[in-house]
Amino acid sequence: MAMKDDGDRIEMSRRERDVLKVMSPVVRGERTQAEAGRLLDRSVRQIRRIERRMEAEGDKGVVHRLRGRPSNRRIKDTERRGVIERYLKEYSGFGPTFAAEKLSEGGLEVCDETLRLWLIEEGLWEGRRKRDKHRSRRDRKECFGEMVQADGSVHDWLEGRGSKMTLLVMIDDATSRAVARFYEAETTEGYMDLLRIYIRKHGVMSSLYTDRHSIFCGIDDEGEITETQFTRAMRELGIKWMPAGSPQAKGRVERFNGTAQDRLVKELRLAGARTIEEANAVLMHAFLPWFNRMCVVAAKSPNDAHRALDERFDLGSVLSIQTERHVANDYTVRHHGATYQILPPAQPGLRGGKVIFEERLNGRKLIRFKGKYLSYELAVGSNAPSLNLRERTREEKPAEAARTVCSADASALHTAAYRPSRNHPWRGFKIKPRVKEPDISILVK
Repeated sequence: MAMKDDGDRIEMSRRERDVLKVMSPVVRGERTQAEAGRLLDRSVRQIRRIERRMEAEGDKGVVHRLRGRPSNRRIKDTERRGVIERYLKEYSGFGPTFAAEKLSEGGLEVCDETLRLWLIEEGLWEGRRKRDKHRSRRDRKECFGEMVQADGSVHDWLEGRGSKMTLLVMIDDATSRAVARFYEAETTEGYMDLLRIYIRKHGVMSSLYTDRHSIFCGIDDEGEITETQFTRAMRELGIKWMPAGSPQAKGRVERFNGTAQDRLVKELRLAGARTIEEANAVLMHAFLPWFNRMCVVAAKSPNDAHRALDERFDLGSVLSIQTERHVANDYTVRHHGATYQILPPAQPGLRGGKVIFEERLNGRKLIRFKGKYLSYELAVGSNAPSLNLRERTREEKPAEAARTVCSADASALHTAAYRPSRNHPWRGFKIKPRVKEPDISILVK
């Protein structure tokens, strides 16, 4: 609003215009100061001060004194330049909110909205217009552990400083509490290892909500859905599998991935991470504690839907790659091109029967028959492939050149080949020497 006074235009706000309308009769003596104070909700002393100012300056006496002048609480230009220089040097590309947190940790206190305006003025940040999207609302589950969303995120997490990695995530739908780790790829072994970490931390969830990746959804030749290694483990653990129809359906874990691709990448850059071990250290000690502290919500129900595992339950056996194999007449088992010799004693029904070959996440290989683990050794001249989930330790490496043997209780390792005892019936068996036949040509002569 603008008004004329002595030939000049005076810029006024709507509030200042209302004050002028009430105070003009006071200056002319047509309204008392007490009445003006009631109308403007001010004291008589304030009304008297405005009246004296209008008598001296005219209508512009109601205009705020700081109009057109910088605020008294404005941050100094030197401090602003210091913040911008620090941002360009260490936090280039960071969002205003994340950059403000990091600057605060470094001793430079600045509001995220203030930093946002500064970056926009400097051309270092573009304001993002939020557009409304129409979608059907799905309420969160009520209990912690009632449903967990899982997904993998393939991204250049190390920004070229190291090899490619995949972030596997499991996030609770009711609270957004997350468990995540970096792996070399999105594999069955990776998801099993992450599920093991989650169960050890929280317990067994009621259901798992994932996409239709081949890890969770197998298809046979007739187009029917078949059970995979991971869904077999879920069935044994009593976890219900819920497939999602689109990425938007599991928005909780997708938003986690978006946050991680922004903030976690920069945390890894600040830490100088170059390997998957260093990246997991930053993930576990910096990013996940922040996320589980700042981004979680309280569940509607105080009840916990997780189930605790019995101490006698063999989680390592369930979370392993299990393959059914046929036992030959010589008590050998073929698996991945290698031959394994089952050691005595022979059990009824073993020869010609079926056994379960387990490849565990720690690299161990076990053979199970009717719930019992069998002793075995790697046959001579056969090379046993290793489970390619993670690099084995020095203790686990080439003993393949000799023999890999598993004891009946799946704990002790045999180092010597089986030999019958001294009084074994086999040792009493002797082959009679063969009698040399006479030379017929000599007899003829």
